[in-house]
Amino acid sequence: MKIPLLDLKAQLDTIRDEIKTAVDDVLESTRYIMGPKVTELEEKVADYCGANFAVGVSSGTDALLISLMALDVKPGDLILTTPYSFFATAGVVSRLNAVPVFVDIDPDTYNIDPEKLRKWFQENPDKTGKVKAIIPVHLYGQCADMDPILELADQYGTPVVEDAAQAIGSRYPSKDGVKLAGSMGTMGCFSFFPSKNLGGIGDGGMVTTNDGQVAEKLIKLRNHGSHPKYYHAMIGGNFRLDPIQAAVLLVKLKHLDTWHAGRQKNAEFYDEHFTVATLKKPVIAYRRDYHIYNQYILSVPEKRDELRKHLVANDVGHEVYYPVPFHLQECFRYLGYKKGDFPNSEYAAEHIIALPIYPELTDEMKKYVVEKIEEFYV
Repeated sequence: MKIPLLDLKAQLDTIRDEIKTAVDDVLESTRYIMGPKVTELEEKVADYCGANFAVGVSSGTDALLISLMALDVKPGDLILTTPYSFFATAGVVSRLNAVPVFVDIDPDTYNIDPEKLRKWFQENPDKTGKVKAIIPVHLYGQCADMDPILELADQYGTPVVEDAAQAIGSRYPSKDGVKLAGSMGTMGCFSFFPSKNLGGIGDGGMVTTNDGQVAEKLIKLRNHGSHPKYYHAMIGGNFRLDPIQAAVLLVKLKHLDTWHAGRQKNAEFYDEHFTVATLKKPVIAYRRDYHIYNQYILSVPEKRDELRKHLVANDVGHEVYYPVPFHLQECFRYLGYKKGDFPNSEYAAEHIIALPIYPELTDEMKKYVVEKIEEFYV
C-alpha cells in the first residue's frame, strides 16, 4: 500500500464540479483582479473566524508582512516570536530590517511558551520599549496559550499578530469564552497554501482584525498604499488576493468543518492505536475538537532517521516540520544565537515527524501507517 503524506486529488474528486463551475464563473466575469468573489470570501472568513474584518492578500507570508507594515515596523524594532515555525514567521521581520527575537517553545504543544516570554520581558527591561509586536504561532493547528500572552502584551503595550497559517477554525478557551484563531490579537494571519486545511489552487492569504482602522490600512497597503486609485498616502505593495483563488476557497469553505472533523477522527484513531510507549503522541492542550490537525506530529525519542528510511521503504508518506530552528539557520547567524540557546525547539527539530492525517484516509490506510511504524520497534 502507498500512503502519501497528503492527497489533494482525493479531496478534488469530491468537489471537482463545484471548483470548475466557480473558476468558470470568474473567467466569464472577466473580473480578474479583486472583485466580488474576494469581497464575499473576506466577509465569510471574518464571520467564520469570529472577527469583524478580513482582508484578502496574496499569501500567508504576505499576510504576516503586511501586518507588520500596518504596525509601522521600522529598522531596529524588535519582534518577539518562536524559533520553531515555517520560515516566513521570522523572515518577514528581517525583510523590514527589524530584529527577530526568539523565545523557546513549550515541549508539549510546540507553541511559544508564555512563561519564557514573560521571563524575557522581566530580564530585558532596557529593551521592552523597542518591542513592536509579538508573533505567537498556532503551530500544527492548535492555538498557542493566548491569555497569558495577551496579558503580557497589554502590560507592555505591545500588539499581537497571530500566525494562524495552520490554524483556521482552531479554538482557544480564553477567560472571556471560547475564541477562534485569528480573533484574539491585533491581527490574525492565514495561509491558503494548497496543503492547508483550507487550501487554494495556488498562493493566497488573509488578515483578520477587529479594528476598523487597521482594516482600512491593510486595504490600502495591499494595493500599493493607494486610496483612492493613484493617490498614495503610504507605500504599500501588490499583495492582492486573486479572485480565482477566492472562488475556489468559497467552495472549500463550505466543507471545512467536515474536513476538520475527519482529521480529528483520524488523529483519535492514531492516538488509540499507537502502542509503543516511547512514541510521544500530540498533546491535546485544550480539547480534541479545538485542534484542527493541520499536521499529526509524533515525537520519536531515538532513531528517527532510521524510522524515516523504514517508512520510505514501505511507501508511508511523512515529513519533518521543521528540521532547523530559526536561530541555527545560516541567514540568521548575524543575530548571534548558538546551539543550545533554545533546547525545546532544537529537540523538536531533531525528533518529530508528521504523518498522513488528511480526512480522506481510510481505516485500512491508517492501520497500515500504524503497523509499519510499530513493526520498526519490534
